[in-house]
Amino acid sequence: MSVRVPALLLSALLLSAPAANAQEPRRAPEALGLGMEGYPYPAPVQFLPVTLEGQDLRMAYMDVKPTANANGRTVVLLHGKNFFGAYWKDTIRVLTGAGFRVIAPDQVGFGKSSKPAIAYSFHTLASLTKKVLDTAGVKQAVVVGHSMGGMLATRFALMYPETTSQLVLENPIGLEDYRESVPWKSTEDLYRENLQATEEGLRKYQRGYYVKWKPEYDEYVQVLYRQTLSGEYPRMAWVSAATQQMIYEQPVVHEFPLVRAPTLVVIGQEDRTVVGKGSVPPALLPKLGQYPALGKKTATAIPGATLVELPNVGHIPHFESPDRWHAALLDFLRKGSK
Repeated sequence: MSVRVPALLLSALLLSAPAANAQEPRRAPEALGLGMEGYPYPAPVQFLPVTLEGQDLRMAYMDVKPTANANGRTVVLLHGKNFFGAYWKDTIRVLTGAGFRVIAPDQVGFGKSSKPAIAYSFHTLASLTKKVLDTAGVKQAVVVGHSMGGMLATRFALMYPETTSQLVLENPIGLEDYRESVPWKSTEDLYRENLQATEEGLRKYQRGYYVKWKPEYDEYVQVLYRQTLSGEYPRMAWVSAATQQMIYEQPVVHEFPLVRAPTLVVIGQEDRTVVGKGSVPPALLPKLGQYPALGKKTATAIPGATLVELPNVGHIPHFESPDRWHAALLDFLRKGSK
């Protein structure tokens, strides 16, 4: 027995039914644990046990062998504050393809490493990086640092000149002393600000890194946002505040003349990064973060430094202009082998 459906009712049913190709609502992202469990890295991750302030911790790092004829040299890649070792994946591929061994740590407080509440310092992070190299049997290395990693790389080169064969600074922060222009905030205040982080706020901040935003950059927004969804996020928020305080209170800019390693400074010319920018008086802000001028000043301050300026590039050349970044890096490294 057939059932006849009135035409008007049939039309209503068809209109209310979801179309076969209708786009499903966006699913809420899953929380990401503070150890970034399940997040894929471009190479196997090892862990170095360390003890800081009575706490037993682990420092994560990748130790990647050359994929071409080994040249016997090692490059250490030091990440920025809002990133972690895996964002070097393309640079790791290029360097290992050129015969270099690459070690890319996650500093304690970042990536897959432990997130302790400690007094963070560049001296401590540099000493832990040295311990990774000692464990790996590396006596000399090229030290490459991006953003905050540039400050750390400078500190490492000053503390361990015998280990640093060459120094590379990719759009480092700390090319000016923020204490002179940016109002101080307590770590507690910075912590409370971090607790208010939103997906859109994180994306707006990271958009400022680039001349032109690309969808693939959003991956690094999502990592930070998904960590805010974790039940352990308050600990991550404290670490973020403490490391921001480290950047503010521990400048390296005044010590650039003491660097002895051959140095390459690579500067995306559209970068205008200022740590604590939101607290700077509007009239003063245009005078800060002027990377074209800061790059020249830094290359002059570091004895014998080489400056490579990249037009139409922002804060992260290895994302925004990988071909020019890798060409400059490899050219400098080849000169160091002569």
